Amino acid sequence: MKSYFSIAEIIIFIKERSLASASSAAPAVAHGVAPLRAGQGYSFVLRRLHSLSGIVPVGAFLFEHILISNSTTISGPHAYERQVSFLANLPLVFFLELFGIWLPIAFHALYGFYIWYRGDGNAISYPWSGNWMYTAQRWTGGIAFAYILWHTYTMRFTGVDLHDNPWASFGKVQHEVLQTPLFLFYVVGLIAASWHFAYGIWLFAAKWGMVSGDKAQKRFFCLVPGLLLGVDRSRLG
Repeated sequence: MKSYFSIAEIIIFIKERSLASASSAAPAVAHGVAPLRAGQGYSFVLRRLHSLSGIVPVGAFLFEHILISNSTTISGPHAYERQVSFLANLPLVFFLELFGIWLPIAFHALYGFYIWYRGDGNAISYPWSGNWMYTAQRWTGGIAFAYILWHTYTMRFTGVDLHDNPWASFGKVQHEVLQTPLFLFYVVGLIAASWHFAYGIWLFAAKWGMVSGDKAQKRFFCLVPGLLLGVDRSRLG
């Protein structure tokens, strides 16, 4: 009788452990991106850092670069040259660019490509708005990254060094945009970067709990097109 209860207890124990393991496992997802669960190694922390880096400092740099520095072209070549000279002569400018621009952009872009690689695009099979927005965010991020690489290479590593010769900055940019293929790439890159940033603000606010509830998120989402148009108009105008 004693051995009978011991075997029964073992069977019950095994069943309880099996049920506990099954309930704690993440649900299987046949299509799309697997759900993110807190406590899954470093994934949660890396995704939060990825979301944060898209706002600060990458988003802040985009905001300054487009809405402040480049908008000085409205006042003419000399105003733009003064702005370039001011930025080039900031204290410790190399370290400001390294830790405030290039490394954050590299992390945000490379981890974004990793998320894209791990995801399973299903916008065609399930054409919901959320799936299309997810797909658009991935593609605009890729296009924006290619544009940033090209823009950085042409502005910093070809022709006149603008840090040493800020007087040539306006003419160098003007020379690019007067070429139709480069101008079109300029437009596509800026629209992609603006969209990625504008929708990224909504994702950041939703993920970090700043905008909670369906109604609040929908209302905040209505601001995305306005922000997108405002950034694009300021840069392309």
